[in-house]
Amino acid sequence: MKTKLINLLKQVFPSTYTELAVFLFFLTCYGILGSYIALHYRIIFDSRIPWDAYFSFDNKAIVMTGGSFERHPLAYYFFNWVREFSLLISGGKMDTTFRLTLAWLSNTAISLCMVQIFKYLKNITGLPLTISLLIILFFGAFSTNIILSFTPENFTYTLLLLSIYNYYAAVKIKRDEKMPGSALTLAGITIGGLTITNLVKVFIPVLFEKDLFRSWKKFGNAVFRVALTMVCFVFLYLLRIDFKYENIFSKTNQQYEKFSNVESIPDWDMMLSYFFGGSVLFPSFMTTDKHNMKGFDFKGLLMEPYSSSFCYAFIIGLLALILWSYFKNFKNKLMQILAISFLIDIVIHCIMRFGLHTSYIYGGHFVFVYPLLLGWLFNSYRSHQKTLSFLMATMVILLAFLLANNLFRMSDFFQFLETYYQ
Repeated sequence: MKTKLINLLKQVFPSTYTELAVFLFFLTCYGILGSYIALHYRIIFDSRIPWDAYFSFDNKAIVMTGGSFERHPLAYYFFNWVREFSLLISGGKMDTTFRLTLAWLSNTAISLCMVQIFKYLKNITGLPLTISLLIILFFGAFSTNIILSFTPENFTYTLLLLSIYNYYAAVKIKRDEKMPGSALTLAGITIGGLTITNLVKVFIPVLFEKDLFRSWKKFGNAVFRVALTMVCFVFLYLLRIDFKYENIFSKTNQQYEKFSNVESIPDWDMMLSYFFGGSVLFPSFMTTDKHNMKGFDFKGLLMEPYSSSFCYAFIIGLLALILWSYFKNFKNKLMQILAISFLIDIVIHCIMRFGLHTSYIYGGHFVFVYPLLLGWLFNSYRSHQKTLSFLMATMVILLAFLLANNLFRMSDFFQFLETYYQ
């Protein structure tokens, strides 16, 4: 038991000097950003603003309740701990120190996520240090990671948990080991508990266990582990709502109708600008008039579709690399796990159109797939120097554009804060 705990800690936290350097680098960069926002502006947590202050995040509602039970069934318990810890640090006041604590919890979570992605690139795909660092810098500059690094939201911790789980699962699959029932159950409760649609992602690695469909014994064992996870999850979910299961269906239908019937922008543009793009590369922003339904009016910030052909070219280029990686590594089980995970979100948001008009906020559910698929692309050409050089040059160009664009857009974000949230 002690050995397993030590191995788990080594897997979640930095275990080498290089991993520690990656963690401290992002902790410092994100920490400076989040600390400045928490100390000078009230947007991270304002008791008067329950939702939609920026990019449709629900900061106050999430911190106070964990969010709606039909989409975030067990988040209530997790955010009770987050809120109580932050109140402990702030002396029971929801003030600047409270905001600062929330920001640093988010900062730590996203920085640990960077460590998980770096571990995967280094230990699973076996990339050289230079390429791993290039990809992790590229990933670290994603708009989702920048925003979530100071935002107390379900997406922040979902991104961390999914990154941890995918690295853990990759280690198991690479060693031809099965996913332990305890790990499946823990992942199902935590990942599915924060956002229910991610529950199915927990079971994807089980499909790729060695000889699963060639042995009735192994298949039966897998069914038992999945069933055990589902039973534990469903019981805790029903316990959370006092076993009033009929509320789940009515609330879910309401949410789907609310977030799936927006026709203001063509679907293809919302897919490129918001789903595939907005979670990586900031578009321009627009302000909107909001109210908290209790007499308080405030300004909100939303993303617009891309207005520059360079932005569309960036996203199309990135997607081309992702597709290249997919077809090049089609027979790779670990790559298929990532692709299926990504496909689930594509179906939910692009095909079913749930929240497609604000799908950039769902980046915490899938953006970790981008750097890992890029890692597999580099891995497949590790002995082809010319192609490797081309990929390196392409990544450097993409990174330069990403940094320039996202830093410029963050200046717009700070102008918004200066105007409305001092």
